[in-house]
Amino acid sequence: MGTALVQGAIHAGVVNAGNVIGTDLIAASAQNFSDVTGARFTADIGEVLRASDVILLCTKPQDIYAALADFKPDAASGKLLISIAAGVRLADIESKTPETVRVIRTMPNTPALVGKGAAAYCLGSRCLDGDEALVVSLLEAVGLAVHVPEKLMDAVTGLSGSGPAYVFLMIEGLADGGVMAGLSRPEAIKLAAQTVSGAAEMVLRTGEHPAKLKDMVTSPGGTTIAGLSVLEGRNVRSALIDAVMAASARSAELGKA
Repeated sequence: MGTALVQGAIHAGVVNAGNVIGTDLIAASAQNFSDVTGARFTADIGEVLRASDVILLCTKPQDIYAALADFKPDAASGKLLISIAAGVRLADIESKTPETVRVIRTMPNTPALVGKGAAAYCLGSRCLDGDEALVVSLLEAVGLAVHVPEKLMDAVTGLSGSGPAYVFLMIEGLADGGVMAGLSRPEAIKLAAQTVSGAAEMVLRTGEHPAKLKDMVTSPGGTTIAGLSVLEGRNVRSALIDAVMAASARSAELGKA
């Protein structure tokens, strides 16, 4: 995810590759970061902190405090820290960093890898003028950015953070149906993926409620209503709601842990 965000920012002209330095505990990941972005990397996180004005911290929730232990006042003071760790609250990050470190919490998602990400962010108590514009430019370089109050970040994690996996499952299921009906696997996957992509683009471009767009496809006594009847009978809508709620609850648990 860190590589995707940096790559997008460089491609959009938000930052020059020559002004970026990265680090990773896994050497292969660090090398991939450098190969993809054109930025340099180092094994020393202290060097990254000293050389940078903005720190993009891309760790799993359980690893963030080990990384923050390296944020010593002599190296990290005055920096802007952008975290993507699910569930980890701004106050907890601020409590583990020097008082001059400004913190922004974000939740991007994996479609950022193809420039179609959906992300939300919230600002810490120490943020200054210009910090929000910077994080927006970074996130919008790879998709959509929405400002939300921190209390809604777990909901964002359950919806757009985990949501691509739900959609991949839907694409797989649609493709399986196409194969059962006689299509080849490659044909079915392409048609299913393009159908999901096109439907999503219609929602974004038209601004219409999804229910209205659904009704536009659904003619009386036709094929679509026959399929929708099955989905409603199997409680697909309810299952998706429950999936978002379960992922949101898990995000909150991770933050507490």
